[in-house]
Amino acid sequence: MNKRTFLKSAVTLASTAFMPSFSWPLSNKKQLRTAHIGVGGMGLEDLKAISSHNSVEVVALCDVDSNHLNFAKAIYPNAKTFSDYRILFDTIGDQIDAVVVSTPDHTHAPASLMAMDIGKAVYCQKPLTHHISEARDMAQMAEKKQLVTQMGIQVHSFYDYKLATLLIQSGIIGKVNCVRAWSPKNWGYDGPSPNSFDPIPSNLDWNLWLGTAKNQKFKEGIYHPLNWRKLVDYGCGTLGDMGVHIFDTPYNALMLDVPKTVKNECREPNGYGFPEKNKVTYIFPPTKYTSNELKWVWYDGVGAPSEHVDLQLPNNEKLHDQGAMFMGEKGRLYLPHFQKLPQLIIDGKYKEINVEKFGLGTPVRDYSSESKKHYHEFVDSCLGKGLCSAPFSYSSKLTETILLGVIAGRFPGRILNWDKNKSKFSEDEANVFIGGNYRSF
Repeated sequence: MNKRTFLKSAVTLASTAFMPSFSWPLSNKKQLRTAHIGVGGMGLEDLKAISSHNSVEVVALCDVDSNHLNFAKAIYPNAKTFSDYRILFDTIGDQIDAVVVSTPDHTHAPASLMAMDIGKAVYCQKPLTHHISEARDMAQMAEKKQLVTQMGIQVHSFYDYKLATLLIQSGIIGKVNCVRAWSPKNWGYDGPSPNSFDPIPSNLDWNLWLGTAKNQKFKEGIYHPLNWRKLVDYGCGTLGDMGVHIFDTPYNALMLDVPKTVKNECREPNGYGFPEKNKVTYIFPPTKYTSNELKWVWYDGVGAPSEHVDLQLPNNEKLHDQGAMFMGEKGRLYLPHFQKLPQLIIDGKYKEINVEKFGLGTPVRDYSSESKKHYHEFVDSCLGKGLCSAPFSYSSKLTETILLGVIAGRFPGRILNWDKNKSKFSEDEANVFIGGNYRSF
């Protein structure tokens, strides 16, 4: 089943009586009524952060795990509960204004597209989608319906990342020719697929957890609740987890489009788990902030990054375990991840940065207050009080870039050439991975 067929058949559940009569933003409303799909783990954090805005009313909670659902229900006793987001939309679609999607990656697009198709604003966790075709569908749907949207990359709204963007765009290191970014996290799996299976826990609706993904037998500790990020059918590996956060600031600051080529140096694919170590090299077309061509290198896995002269710090200091380095005509800008100020390096020495002229105030080091900004920005935008800084028009391109690196992992060491206008690779064998078939469930 393709996405269009899935969406058409699923949305028929939602009566036309539920189609919204309002237009975005909801500038004439004082309260935003939200539904939350996925309320365990990060979903619970999203739920708490969105609802901390005093103009939010949590109307509905949805999760395939009854333990997660019951826990959230105890905090929000007035919210209605569901295990199937399709039934949620069918039952109370006329009683919600916005939907927060915090599920495993493979369910981001099916749930979000359905919500947008019936006119709901959507906040969707990163990475935006599991497939490139879905990212483009999400951006197109948001534009067609003129909806407020935001991808869940909270650090996008943090002080240090805003400052780094302003510094790069001020020309502090001149035109940038290379970015190197890294994370030693390992959301990969080099082992075999399981050869035994376990009974499905009574608290889990396994069919709904799988959703549009292909059918699979349950194995304790492999899929739900934590390790799905490692597996090609459900997650996007370390690139899709930490890569989105760490790519975001350089991508935004340099105003990049999608890359022209991508190469992933990793082990041979096993069809089940992502490689545990990746070195992904992108070549981007130029922007006004870059040289004629921008090279971008991503490293992940235990021990990342590899040693490189570009990554040497003054005074033989050790790199932070995650971060990015911009290389420009005049020097380098080092951006550790996260809540650490960017640092200017010229001729191998740190240089003072005058940050006062950028008007950001004093650096903020309180994660709990900083993290809410991105969520509250979404709520305020829905109520006509500003704009989102990571709408799907932006985050779909960032996600497409991430997913090109994921696909390149299926062709280790090969340069893949991407045609953004045709949305296809020059290498035909790679095009099969741009989208995916949807299972009826």
